[in-house]
Amino acid sequence: TQRTMIVTSLTALAGNLPPVVPGHGGLALTGIQVLAASGNYATSLDPNSSMQYSKFVHEQVSTKEAKMISSRHGMTIIYLPALVVSLSLLILPGLTNLPFLPEQNLAEILLAIHFAKRQLEVCFLHKYSGTVSKETSIAIGSYYALTSLLISSVAFPFRDLVPVMTGTGIALFAIGSIGNLYHHYLLASLRDKKTDDVDYHAPQRGLFRYVATPHYLFELVAWLGIAVVSSHMNAYLAFAGMFSYLAGRARRQNEWNRSKFSEQDWPVSRKSLVPFLL
Repeated sequence: TQRTMIVTSLTALAGNLPPVVPGHGGLALTGIQVLAASGNYATSLDPNSSMQYSKFVHEQVSTKEAKMISSRHGMTIIYLPALVVSLSLLILPGLTNLPFLPEQNLAEILLAIHFAKRQLEVCFLHKYSGTVSKETSIAIGSYYALTSLLISSVAFPFRDLVPVMTGTGIALFAIGSIGNLYHHYLLASLRDKKTDDVDYHAPQRGLFRYVATPHYLFELVAWLGIAVVSSHMNAYLAFAGMFSYLAGRARRQNEWNRSKFSEQDWPVSRKSLVPFLL
């Protein structure tokens, strides 16, 4: 019957989907990730609920109530814990026989490379002029560290990797990482002309000619590559949550640019995240 065919098709489709963390705990975790992916876009658009850092730090943060630290120190707090987590989970299984450690996997390597890159950018590339709430930095750093722990724990080990998925994931990660680095360099170069220049200038090179946040776009491509090599639904949901959040933040960035720059420097037709689409 038609109903039987539909059930059979859905069963076959479900059987080909990436796995999720099993048990009641896994169900709760997956549900939380789905809710986060569904709500992050709206949360990041709302100044009252979005994370206060970068140029949006003073929208709702009171420096009298929050402990403010330099942006460079804040970004170190954001990226360093995840780097330590991913490196530890990659190295420790080769040094110890602790049963609770996940098997070594490619996702751990990519995560370590990603957060090592971000930390090196904080130290040697980005030019900071503001402050950030210490609590905000700790919250974001904890999220990244827990996300790294989750992906490292669920990712397929080396012995179970599928060559096509591995190649695709590595290619996406490489493209995303290089594109992200390049557009971070373009942003940093806007402040090279004057040592004390803290004004914002409209970026016009690279994909900035088409979108407000190409560095976000390429970061998401890199995270998609990590999800692909992980081959696990909860890793894809982590990517979905980041996409939802950064899409909202990209829109806010675009709106900020339109209010800051002239129509000539920043056309109203310029998209936020994906050229010609979003």
